[in-house]
Amino acid sequence: MSGFTTADAVAREATWLAGHGDGLPALLTANGGPWDIVQAYLPRTPAARKSQLYVLRRRLQTERMSQQRRLATYTFHLTFYWPIGATTVGTNLAESEQQALDNALDLVRQRVEGFVGDKTHGGKFLSVAESPSGTRFDVEMSDPGQSMSGGAFLEGFATYVADDAEYVM
Repeated sequence: MSGFTTADAVAREATWLAGHGDGLPALLTANGGPWDIVQAYLPRTPAARKSQLYVLRRRLQTERMSQQRRLATYTFHLTFYWPIGATTVGTNLAESEQQALDNALDLVRQRVEGFVGDKTHGGKFLSVAESPSGTRFDVEMSDPGQSMSGGAFLEGFATYVADDAEYVM
């Protein structure tokens, strides 16, 4: 085995998403972005009243490229929570927060899709958000009527694939 590991893919992607100062949108509030938390893996008890973005890996596939070379492909799953009242106050609170979440998710999309001509997330992967099927970044929102009444937050998830560097087996 070549010493290659798939175990650190979630951490590599979370590091990329939490990055800043590289010409792509910053996501963390500490760097001027909209998200209080951007981290690998979902904690047992998510934070209360904070905008949260968690990186998970839903799928790992390896494909044999030749007799000894393989390619690891991950399906990343971003789980997000957006508290009502996090960014706006006053009238039309629910509508304003839904728009604020849409704005925040667009920044995530921009960061995931990366630079024109470089889809490697700074060399961390072979390519990210460049699925052969054409789906590059897919967001699914929970019904806001249910999530707002049950927990005063908006929630959903986004998925995309990443190919890792080829490795020898």
